Amino acid sequence: MNTLLKPATGLSRVFSDWLRPDSLFDREFFDIESDLFPAKPGVNVPSVNIKETPKEFTFELAAPGMERKDFNIELKNHSLTVSAEKEEENEEGTEKSDYWRKEYSYNSFTRSFILPENIKEGNIDAKYENGILMIHVPKAKETPVESPKKIMVK
Repeated sequence: MNTLLKPATGLSRVFSDWLRPDSLFDREFFDIESDLFPAKPGVNVPSVNIKETPKEFTFELAAPGMERKDFNIELKNHSLTVSAEKEEENEEGTEKSDYWRKEYSYNSFTRSFILPENIKEGNIDAKYENGILMIHVPKAKETPVESPKKIMVK
């Protein structure tokens, strides 16, 4: 089984789903991101790389500036949800009550991915290092990864 991350196309995707109800069941795994409601200005959604090997799926989320404790990873009904929240506050000056400059920032995101049925839910592992969150999702049984077939354009 090949898995693909297909980009969402916003409103056109919603309308095509209404016109073709069977398309709701004809989607690739991992395809639940949507451009229907664009992100707010200043909110960054981390980019993700998804890799499949015969033994596992690997998710690599680029989330620099975070710490391990900022992440929350949940699995429910074959939906893997990764979220994070980070709040920072910096102060300058000599007195806490009469500050000259005080800056704060708040950063959060949520990404969700639909996983295929052939995974080991209890063996999912996550590691955060050098700004990259790596999530390893082992498969219940090995499945060979097919090489892509080249199609000539005439």
